[in-house]
Amino acid sequence: MDTNSKLTSLIRSVFGETGFIPLHEPRFRGNEKKYLNECIDSGFVSSVGAFVTRFEEEMCRITGAKYAVATVNGTAAIHIGLVALGVDDSCEVLTQALTFVATGNAIAYTGARPRFIDVDETSMGMSASALEAFLKSAVELDDEGTPYNKENGRRIAACVPMHTFGMPCDIEAIISICDEYNIPVLEDAAEAIGSSKKGKSCGTFGVMGTFSFNGNKVVTAGGGGAVVTDNEALAKHLKHLTTTAKVPHRWEYVHDFIGYNYRMPNVNAALVCAQLEQLDTFLAEKRALAEKYKALLQDSEIEFIDEPENCKANFWLIAIRFSSEESRDEFLQMSNDSDVMTRPAWEPLHQLSMFMASDQAPLPVTENISSRIVNIPSSAMPSN
Repeated sequence: MDTNSKLTSLIRSVFGETGFIPLHEPRFRGNEKKYLNECIDSGFVSSVGAFVTRFEEEMCRITGAKYAVATVNGTAAIHIGLVALGVDDSCEVLTQALTFVATGNAIAYTGARPRFIDVDETSMGMSASALEAFLKSAVELDDEGTPYNKENGRRIAACVPMHTFGMPCDIEAIISICDEYNIPVLEDAAEAIGSSKKGKSCGTFGVMGTFSFNGNKVVTAGGGGAVVTDNEALAKHLKHLTTTAKVPHRWEYVHDFIGYNYRMPNVNAALVCAQLEQLDTFLAEKRALAEKYKALLQDSEIEFIDEPENCKANFWLIAIRFSSEESRDEFLQMSNDSDVMTRPAWEPLHQLSMFMASDQAPLPVTENISSRIVNIPSSAMPSN
């Protein structure tokens, strides 16, 4: 039996001998129905309610951040974070091309232009060396220490690295480099709940970090997101902006900024609070699954993409890498024909029609590895 067949057989042995096997599906084993009923009985199902507050408190406990602001989804979290940093249509935002389209979309919502930086092979996240090379060659500081791109005059307003598939990127080096140029770092930790580097939670290294709780994440709110930060003033501003920038008053409706209706509904928060209670169990099951895949692929022609040194990944979507695009496509065809859902990496953003005009640094690693990566079924293992 060849490696492709062995891998498909292992997936079937874990998730079921018959039927369709999705890439990542939620597990509802805890207090989900109980909390949803409590939410409905309370009458508070929209953006105000006890579960929203509880969710924010839980995010602080889990990540170690001082403050958390609930949002309707991860894209809104990135967008509002950029707005709070003052990003607008005169700016450029540094990010990676190997990411889900939401990262680029959120930048585009502000009117800013993304500048794509290459990734490294180990983490598949932004390459610190590629970032440094770009900044040294293209960016200068004005008399007030504000970074500008010498090529187009745009202010470099933020850097948004992403923890790809839940693998921590080289975030400490990225922040150190950005600090030299006074560039704030917003971590896109949409996929990285439970991931850490040297014991510190992803999403808590930069000035803020954002998370997603979509239906396909390790824990889900159905739809939901969050921004975490240690900056009290920033947290208050984020919460104000996400609640339509309404000035508190018992009956008057006065708004003092262009605000957004981005607050997570209480009904979604009820669901994710129950899910967060099971986070450690889900992480342990996903790690055990990753070990099964790793053992099978050891010494094979398919590379298991493991967590970087000094990092603990949540193995949100377990990734493997083939030697060529042709061998990748052969596996994709065979597995999907067998009702086992597998998928390639996202199309890099610089290759999408709406971002083709965006500026980019050289992207040799992105273009090399993106055509060879495959995600395989990664759900928490089913209960017996």
